[in-house]
Amino acid sequence: MVSVGRVVDRLGSWAERGRRIAAAPHAPAVAGTLLGLFAAAESIAHAASAPQAEDRGVTALFSLALGLATTLPLALLWAEPAAAGAAVSVACVLSLAAFQTFTVSGAAAQLIAGYRLGRHGSQPLAVVLAAPYLVLALAGHPGSEVGVLTVLLAALAPAAALAGVAQRARGEALENRAARQVIADTLLEHTARGERARIVRELHDVVAHHLSMVAVQAETARLTTPGMPADGAQRLSAIGDTARTALTEMRRLLGVLREDTRGEVADRQPQPDLRQLNDLVDAARDASGAGIRLILRGPPVTLDPGVELAAYRIVQEALTNARRHAPGAAVDVEVHYADDGLRLRIRDNGPGPPDTLPAGGHGLRGMRERAVAAGGELHIGTAGGGGFLVAVRLPRDGEAAG
Repeated sequence: MVSVGRVVDRLGSWAERGRRIAAAPHAPAVAGTLLGLFAAAESIAHAASAPQAEDRGVTALFSLALGLATTLPLALLWAEPAAAGAAVSVACVLSLAAFQTFTVSGAAAQLIAGYRLGRHGSQPLAVVLAAPYLVLALAGHPGSEVGVLTVLLAALAPAAALAGVAQRARGEALENRAARQVIADTLLEHTARGERARIVRELHDVVAHHLSMVAVQAETARLTTPGMPADGAQRLSAIGDTARTALTEMRRLLGVLREDTRGEVADRQPQPDLRQLNDLVDAARDASGAGIRLILRGPPVTLDPGVELAAYRIVQEALTNARRHAPGAAVDVEVHYADDGLRLRIRDNGPGPPDTLPAGGHGLRGMRERAVAAGGELHIGTAGGGGFLVAVRLPRDGEAAG
């Protein structure tokens, strides 16, 4: 078993070495030159064995010319495989059919040309150029040396051409398989990033919202409960501090996740919808103790689930931002069912936006990304009469999201 393994390894190393030699830029010129020298030697040897001495010189020159014509075109095989292969085949067939002379070097040149033409050139031409040897083998003289070479070429020339064709097909199949694997890996990575982007948004929109409510409720209870013991107030303050610390740590985690999902659009799933806005507004009102109104305009209609989810999350985040940055401010949530889609306006009467909005804030970025993912747009700025305004336009069916 060990000896067989060594033989296989040695054959593999030889095959790899042969492929490297064949791929060298000067390989065709070297091969044509070497085969030409061998063909010249064979031609001279054949002329020397001619029965009549006076014919030896002419026979030698004639055989030398034919031998070189069947081998030297290999020098152009890499650059012009069709022209070189046709030149070698025409010279070989002419030598066999018209002059009944041929060399082993010419046969080797024909096999190399047929394989190269099938591998890198015109595949039909490679098969066509091998066909004349079948006719010559049937019409020739099997007992002579030339007849033996003709029979060998009749068997090996088509095989060499078909081997080149098969090798070419195998290489193309490997390339196609590699391309499919790259596409599959890209799709898998894209899907994974999209899922991480969805998790980022759900963590921010749901968990951060509730943690913020915990912090606000703890602070409100500590400040508004009369006669609260100092120990109870301290515990409520600790609850608020813990919730705010958790918010900070979660935002840091979201920042890490966003670095890996930058540019991805979140997957939209029909979770909350606009029918739950009343519950959301009531919960925000109870948590902050501020006046929050839900104002509906136009007849309510059922929208695309992705649009309703985006609208719900945007309102949720806008209420969280108002509670965080403008505590105690009154908030109006206007939902307008228009003919061309849905309009949202969330405005408060707080101090308004700062001079420079935080570039790394996840809330504003998440709202804008949700609006764009649903095919709409979002604008933020100063509300009329002061305060902060979030204005959103979303399509009815989210057709622009794709």
